[in-house]
Amino acid sequence: MSRFLHGDPGMKPATIERLREAVDALGYRPDFAAQTLRTGRSSVVTAILPGSVTGFPTSTLAAAAEVAGEAGYHMEVAVVAGPSTVRAQRAAELLASGRSEGVLFLGDSPDGGVPAGYGSGAFVVFDQFDDKLRGVGQLADATPVADAISGLAEMGHRRFLHVAGPQDFVSARARRETFLATIAEHAADIEGLESAGVIVGDWSAQSGYDAVAQRQEIDFTAIIAANDVVATGAVRALAERGLRVPGDVSIVGWEDREMGRFMSPSLSTVAVDRRAQGRAAMLRLIALLRGEEAEQADVPVTRLIWRESTGRAPKFQ
Repeated sequence: MSRFLHGDPGMKPATIERLREAVDALGYRPDFAAQTLRTGRSSVVTAILPGSVTGFPTSTLAAAAEVAGEAGYHMEVAVVAGPSTVRAQRAAELLASGRSEGVLFLGDSPDGGVPAGYGSGAFVVFDQFDDKLRGVGQLADATPVADAISGLAEMGHRRFLHVAGPQDFVSARARRETFLATIAEHAADIEGLESAGVIVGDWSAQSGYDAVAQRQEIDFTAIIAANDVVATGAVRALAERGLRVPGDVSIVGWEDREMGRFMSPSLSTVAVDRRAQGRAAMLRLIALLRGEEAEQADVPVTRLIWRESTGRAPKFQ
């Protein structure tokens, strides 16, 4: 049985088949504690998350788990309440005990770094989320907002409205600041190009709807929405006012949600590849565990996608 469980290639096929049937019938599962004692390795890596969050980075963690599995590791998720120093202490305990060979630390970097004496394990800070798991760093990169405004300006648009997300999110603040800075930059070179305003809301369709429905006049031809959900609300309000997208107003969202691809017209948006970030972080952790040089290169995670909701500007009245 031991030879079978360790994948001995010298065993006869008929014997392998009989043992596989016996294992399935008995519901056998390896004893990881015994395995750790025997080999000195747990083959476990742990993703540690803050205990109080506003969202859960499911796709990021799923991609990280896939990479871990491909490398022969099992990824566990631990949600630890308290500040970053408490989570760092828990990471040190897991590593020192041998329960986990490596830790992927999500949220704010621990003050003072990882506590000393955590053994030979590997520790990687995934610094693309804050302690409420809101995107920061590359996940808050607002460069595509500038790209969208530039592209729309080339299509003849001159007045832009930004329906912004809640300003306690770094990503929402970055998009608002980039919107204003890009408008100011283009206004210096393109006559008549200006902002029609910034309306701060939340991430809901209602927010986008209200931003358009409550406006006295539609004095803009392009909307940069906080996300795809906000954009759908704005599209609905425009339709109720007898305006066409993109015939009268063009709109760009953010996140590349499935609904945006299938709505009519399909939504121009910014795709955010959170899976790429999860894979990159786990690859760094695996490299450290293997004593290899960890890849530090940034992974592009955002790209602007033009679809049917954007087009040439109508003659502005």
